[in-house]
Amino acid sequence: MKKIIHLSDLHIGHEVCGSRFRAIIDAIIKTKQPAKNYIILITGDIVDNANHYKQTDEAVGNIDLLREHGYRILVVPGNHDYGNGALGNKKFVGLFKEKYYGSRDISYPKLDIIGKTAFIGLDSTAEELHWHDRFFSEGELGKEQLKRLGEILKDKRIADRKKVIYLHHHPFDFKAGMQLNDNKKLRKIISNKVDALLFGHYHRDSESAGKEYNGTWGIPRCYNGGSSTHKNGDIGFQRVIDLSRSDAGNDYDAEFINNSATVHFALC
Repeated sequence: MKKIIHLSDLHIGHEVCGSRFRAIIDAIIKTKQPAKNYIILITGDIVDNANHYKQTDEAVGNIDLLREHGYRILVVPGNHDYGNGALGNKKFVGLFKEKYYGSRDISYPKLDIIGKTAFIGLDSTAEELHWHDRFFSEGELGKEQLKRLGEILKDKRIADRKKVIYLHHHPFDFKAGMQLNDNKKLRKIISNKVDALLFGHYHRDSESAGKEYNGTWGIPRCYNGGSSTHKNGDIGFQRVIDLSRSDAGNDYDAEFINNSATVHFALC
């Protein structure tokens, strides 16, 4: 079974975040483990401001570099991928799909069955782009996406596979103005039905933020990636997840990053 490298909130375009992501890429590529053994999963806010197209071009170019080295990349959008983080624009919904998936003919939930694992990507931002809703940075999945999610979880093709749901917004109620507004509906659909729930968005969670949520909603692994490039010095992780092991204690943070953005990435 492939291992997951979970990254989040890269914020390419903000100060040194772009160079830090490139350092992460270089460190991953230099590891001795075969790329085919890993899935790199990025839970949104890939760029800092989607209005600056050069940021998206830089992000896509770096992700393509990983693909060229044999890595499978899965991404979902965050609020910064649809605008500047506080104000979004619907035009970026299609642009994101075109840039990162190569086609606008993509819908969410986005299901990718890779080996023994079903990856289900959600867009927690698009439903927040209606007039006044497009302000601030709250998340919403919406009725239609939640309905389709429930249907996917009943799909016989994934019945015997591990199931990983990934989205941008923090799904647990923790801070007014930043929460996933329909998290209670999400909970009803996925509780005790998936093996991992991966997300980001909130950079300032506690130091143990990667693992303190494990077991929430009956889900063994619930990880907040924070900001993997440490935007503004915030907390973040580059976590390696091994779903073939029942004990989440075997998952680990692969980064040792300091102010000079030096990264030592150990894959095993």
